[in-house]
Amino acid sequence: MRKEFERVTPESVGIRSKAIMDYIDALERSNTEMHGLMIMRHGKICAEGWWQPFAPGLRHGLQSHTKTYAATAVGIAYTEGILRLDERLIDIFPEESPAQPSENLKKLTVCDVLCMGCGMDTMPCPTEHWIRDFLHTPVVHEPGTTYMYNSVGSSILGAIVRKKTGEGLHEYLTKRLFRKIGIDPENIRWYYMPDGMETGGGGMLATTEDNLRLMKLYADGGVWEGERILAEDYVRLATTNQNDSATESINNPEASDNFLGYGFQIWMCKPKGVYRADGAMGQFTIVCPDQDMLIAINETAIGAHWAQSTLDITWEFLKQIQDETLCEDSEAARLSERLRRLNLPNPVVRQQSSLAAQLNGRVFTVESGVLSAEVYNFMSGKDICPVETFSFLFNSYGCEWITQSAEESRKIFVSTIGSRFANIVGGQQDQTRLLVCDGAWTEECVFEMNLRWVETCFTKRLTFRFADGKVYIEDVDNNAFRSDGPRCIVAR
Repeated sequence: MRKEFERVTPESVGIRSKAIMDYIDALERSNTEMHGLMIMRHGKICAEGWWQPFAPGLRHGLQSHTKTYAATAVGIAYTEGILRLDERLIDIFPEESPAQPSENLKKLTVCDVLCMGCGMDTMPCPTEHWIRDFLHTPVVHEPGTTYMYNSVGSSILGAIVRKKTGEGLHEYLTKRLFRKIGIDPENIRWYYMPDGMETGGGGMLATTEDNLRLMKLYADGGVWEGERILAEDYVRLATTNQNDSATESINNPEASDNFLGYGFQIWMCKPKGVYRADGAMGQFTIVCPDQDMLIAINETAIGAHWAQSTLDITWEFLKQIQDETLCEDSEAARLSERLRRLNLPNPVVRQQSSLAAQLNGRVFTVESGVLSAEVYNFMSGKDICPVETFSFLFNSYGCEWITQSAEESRKIFVSTIGSRFANIVGGQQDQTRLLVCDGAWTEECVFEMNLRWVETCFTKRLTFRFADGKVYIEDVDNNAFRSDGPRCIVAR
């Protein structure tokens, strides 16, 4: 049973409702797609909203925001006296370490891994022996003296907890974090490393409020309702600069808020004292100590510039925060109403094609290329099972797209009436199951489908061009972790 946060008007905590509306306007005008927003000040929620079909209780892929959860598990183990920050990795993992470790590897500690100071220039691709592979990766620089963003190292943090406690990240955090701070562990999902370990470097799905609760623990110095969960010194180290990250500018020059230093899987920010948990494509939970405020955001931002745009807009919003209580006015009511009505733009409606009736029930067999409704997630550790055959059943509402793979048959409902149809696909073991779809005939012989996996940032557009007894399919998605461009499939 979790204690709900108090909900109040922005003016009661010194924020003008108009400032929040202007903030939302700026976010919506930017090149990002907003999914969820929560603003807390003085421990009270003063604004929250989700752009439908996203929703407050719906988990969302966190990408590297997961890293802060993994670091929190290490921090709890440190607080409990189970591990030390100066412990060497070769002592924690003697079986996986080289028989003759290098001098730099001998120096590599838990603290170095926490602050991206592993001293490596590369990180290994995950295999079943990924811990061994990590420890056999050359430690080129003395640990703690250089910075390299190392997601496999972040997953090592979970492996350290597992080695010390015998529990994986989910089991360990359920008892020591989730249930204590009001996160429902049954709603959490994970992607896994090849050996079954949770992917601490980016494999978690949680709600916007889950992330806000996590970072509130840090904002409150590691104490939750009078109980110390994280040691005070751990929180201080985690939320202050432990490793200069200026070299991020080499590979990511547009992400200027990444050049300002790194704590324990937490980034430093441009405004003095501000820090954030950060996941790719714009999963932010920002802590602003001077304003006693937290801002949690889920969005889809493609590329560093778009995510940086969200941060820049947020820093402008912070400048408007005042300390005194403000008089309430009609803007508060208007903001409340607006937050209840947030929505992604509706799909475009187009005239149906006369070809639709001729296609009904015809079975197409994929001849070349890989066809799937899914968007490949590099954190999943598994390949997409391709569609072997498919057919359409068109009607006045849209169509049923019926697919058959080696694993299963799926019937996906696609709206063509200016709405989106929701589909629950897969099984309980799947990390993401909610798929919403819309489609339209863009030409007499071209049908386009938009597939949105709502528990992620990922969308896919499949364009079916019917000609010469075949269908030529173009597959385009917004996956920020691949750059192979549109994929072409042919079926007969």
